[in-house]
Amino acid sequence: MYSIKSVDIQRQNHKAKLSDGGLIRILHVVGGMSQGGIETWLMHVLRHIDRDRFQMDFLVHTTEPCAYDDEVLALGSRIIRCPHIHQPWIYSPQFKQILRDYGPYNIVHSHVHYFSGYVLRLAKQAGVPIRIAHSHNDTSSSEAKAKWSRQLYLSLTRRWIGKYATLGLGCSQKAAADLFGPAWKSDPRWQILYYGIDLTPFGEQLDPVSVRGELGIPDDAFVVGHVGRFEEQKNHLFLLEIAAEIAKREPKMCLLPIGSGSLRPQIEQKAIDMGLTEHIILAGNRRDVPRLMLGAMDVFMLPSLHEGLPVVGIEAQSAGLPFILSDVITEEVDIVKPLVQRISLSQPASVWADAVLAARNAASLLTRAESRAILESSPFNIAFSVKALTKTYCDESCQKY
Repeated sequence: MYSIKSVDIQRQNHKAKLSDGGLIRILHVVGGMSQGGIETWLMHVLRHIDRDRFQMDFLVHTTEPCAYDDEVLALGSRIIRCPHIHQPWIYSPQFKQILRDYGPYNIVHSHVHYFSGYVLRLAKQAGVPIRIAHSHNDTSSSEAKAKWSRQLYLSLTRRWIGKYATLGLGCSQKAAADLFGPAWKSDPRWQILYYGIDLTPFGEQLDPVSVRGELGIPDDAFVVGHVGRFEEQKNHLFLLEIAAEIAKREPKMCLLPIGSGSLRPQIEQKAIDMGLTEHIILAGNRRDVPRLMLGAMDVFMLPSLHEGLPVVGIEAQSAGLPFILSDVITEEVDIVKPLVQRISLSQPASVWADAVLAARNAASLLTRAESRAILESSPFNIAFSVKALTKTYCDESCQKY
């Protein structure tokens, strides 16, 4: 049994180790290291964090290989699979075994929204001292219509987050309120941490003719870009309606959606039914989104039903693109304000089309270099984001020992 004095000595030794650059080990819990916004931000962090000081591993809820897996491994981190999220009697012992086999971890940092309550409960039982719930989305509008069984699940997991999280991070005000409650500001555990991205790729000089040529897009096409998973949240069906209205006014319009997902076959068939085959290029998942924004797109559109804080919106503004988005998306993404226009989802596709066509002129309001400079001095720069996150990790580690 430890004496109080020996525990105090351990704390002092641990704090001294941290101040001398001791390793802090973090286990991030995610669905999978795909090319979604959460995972893309985590990759920005992994590339820029001091990996001699911070060891980041990734527990994923899938057995399928994902886009970022190889790079994660190349950077010295581990992909640890724990897929049985719908079978808690299997998930629980497997999760705790992972903590024993791959740990010990100073921090479990969970990014799986409401399910984080269960993750952090298990982490607490396993003795992990720092447990972070990270909210990346605002699903309040859709969850308000959920069935009673879902409401019961939400009530339980929210209660677990409140009980077992030692810290909560939100990517925006709306995201924080969704996971931590409307009175989240009254609890010092709940904080905001904005996404930061690496702005270097957005300074690249490209030949648009060459970039468009790779995709089969004519030089003189008017290209409307979109990046997002083909899932209900991203509102691709409405995106097609808007594209059809634009095509009526601008025959050279080309819609360039980047991404994949379960709804892609449905969207592809709908585009055929609407006669948009000659006006759409489904580019699939791409690792060169900044390059396509700079070299192929004229306007970026995001009519999402809900978002936490979309990384692709930050990227579009970094590329100097006029940015048309739904007014339900958190206003914190309005960084380069002359480029941004919000429209209600209650407005018809024709109103959105008018705004997209008018936005072509907005591109001349700022140069790309000026847009990028605004981002560089903002909290959405990766340098700021990593500095804030690592300070949080260090501060929490010192407080727990």
